[in-house]
Amino acid sequence: MLADELKPAQIVESLDRYIVGQADAKRAMAIALRNRMRRMQLAPEKRRDIMPSNILLIGPTGVGKTEIARRLAQMTNSPFIKVEATKFTEVGYVGRDVESIVRDLLEQTITKMQSQRVAEVEVEAGQRAESKIVERLLEAERNEVKGVAEVAAEGGAETAPSGADVRLAARRERSKRRQLARKLAARKLDDRLIEIEVEEAYSAPVEVFSGTGYEEIGWSLSDFFNQLAPPRRRLRRMSVADARHALTQEETERLVDLDRIYDDSIRMVEENGIVFIDEVDKIAGPYVEAHGPDVSGAGVQRDLLPIIEGSTVNTRYGSVNTEHVLFVAAGAFSSARPSDLIPEFQGRFPIRVELKPLDEGDLRRILVEPSNSLTAQYTSLMATEEVELVFSDEGVVELAHHAYLVNERDENIGARRLFTVMERVLQEVSFSAEQYQGQKLVIDKDFVRERLGDLVRDEDLRRYVL
Repeated sequence: MLADELKPAQIVESLDRYIVGQADAKRAMAIALRNRMRRMQLAPEKRRDIMPSNILLIGPTGVGKTEIARRLAQMTNSPFIKVEATKFTEVGYVGRDVESIVRDLLEQTITKMQSQRVAEVEVEAGQRAESKIVERLLEAERNEVKGVAEVAAEGGAETAPSGADVRLAARRERSKRRQLARKLAARKLDDRLIEIEVEEAYSAPVEVFSGTGYEEIGWSLSDFFNQLAPPRRRLRRMSVADARHALTQEETERLVDLDRIYDDSIRMVEENGIVFIDEVDKIAGPYVEAHGPDVSGAGVQRDLLPIIEGSTVNTRYGSVNTEHVLFVAAGAFSSARPSDLIPEFQGRFPIRVELKPLDEGDLRRILVEPSNSLTAQYTSLMATEEVELVFSDEGVVELAHHAYLVNERDENIGARRLFTVMERVLQEVSFSAEQYQGQKLVIDKDFVRERLGDLVRDEDLRRYVL
C-alpha cells in the first residue's frame, strides 16, 4: 500500500506489529502523518500555510518512544534522523551548531536516494561496461593481427583486399564479438589483462576545517576547486574483473544525475522529513528570568527554536527550509517537568502524549508478539548453528517476571531489560553452540530460574550483571 493511501487506523495497525501498547502515542503519530498526506492534496497556496503539529512524547526509557517514530518513518519512506538534545551542550558556553541536524538529515537522504538510483541503472551500467571491454579486447586482437600482417607484407607485395574479403572479415568480427560477450558474461575472461582508460577525479588539497560552522566552508572550497579542474583520464593495465568494476562505476556516474538527486532529496526533506529529538528533559530546568537562561539548557532550547519554527538552512547541496519538517521531542521527565522547558520551546510542541511504563504483562507480550520479537530473533540466530530453541509459555512468563523484578528494584530501563535477561539466560548456549548441534532446547521455567534465580535475589551482584 502506498504511503498516501494509509489511513490512521492502518498506520496504528502496522505499528502494532512492532510495538506493544502505547495506543495514545501511536494515534497521535498516525494523525500527524495523515495530516501531512492530506496537506499534499491541497492547492499550493493553501499548502504553504498548514504547518505540522509537532509532538512531545513523555515517558520513561525503553517504552517505545524512539521505535514508534522510526517505524513510522520506515513505513512511509520518510527521511528520519534521531539526535540527542544533550549532544548540543558542552562544558562552558560552546554548543554544537544545531543546524547540523538538518545537514545530517539531508546527507542521509542523499545517500539513500543515490543508492536507489544506482540500483535502478545498475544493469544498464554493467551492460555498457561489458560492451566497452569487448571492444577493447577486439581492438587488442586487431592490433595483433595487424602486426602479423605487416611482418608478412615485408617479404612481398601488398594486395588490396577485395569486397568479399571485407565482408568476410566483418562477419568474423561480429562472430568474435558475440563469442567474447558470452565468455565475459560467464566470467571466463576475468583473469585476462587489458589496458583501459579510467577517469581519475582531481582532489583539491583543501583542508576541511573543524569547529562549529566551519565544515560547510571547507566543503564549499573543496567543491569549488574540484569543479575548476576537469577529470583526468589515464591508461591503466588491469584484469578484466577490475576493469568491469571500474567501468561500471564510471557508467553509473554518467547515468545518475547527481544534481537531480540533490534537488529531490532537498524537496523530500522539506516535505516529509522527521526529526526525533531525544532527552529533551535533560535540557529542561527552572527558568529564572532574573538570572538569564542556563547556557547549557535553555541556551540549547533557544538555538533549536528557529529550525523548529521554520528557517532556511544553507548546506553544500542547497538551501533547506524546515517549515514543514515534523519534529518529535521525547524525554522521561523524571526529574524535570515539561513546564520546566522555556515557554517558546513548549509552544513549538502543541501535542503532548504520555507513554505508560511497561508492566509485567507488557514485557511478556514484547517477548513474543512483535514481528521482530526477541524470542524469534534468538531462535533464528541459534538455528544457524543447527540448535533448535523452543520458548515455552511458562519460560516466557518467567523471563518477563525476572525482567520486571529487576526494573522495579533497580533502575527501570523498560523493554531494554529484556535484552540483558535474555542474553544472560542464553549465554552458555550461545558460547558453546557446537555442543548443542542437532538438539532441541526448551527454554522453560526451570531453565530460566536456574540461570537467573540467585542473580536476581543477590542485590549487589544484580546491579553489576543485570
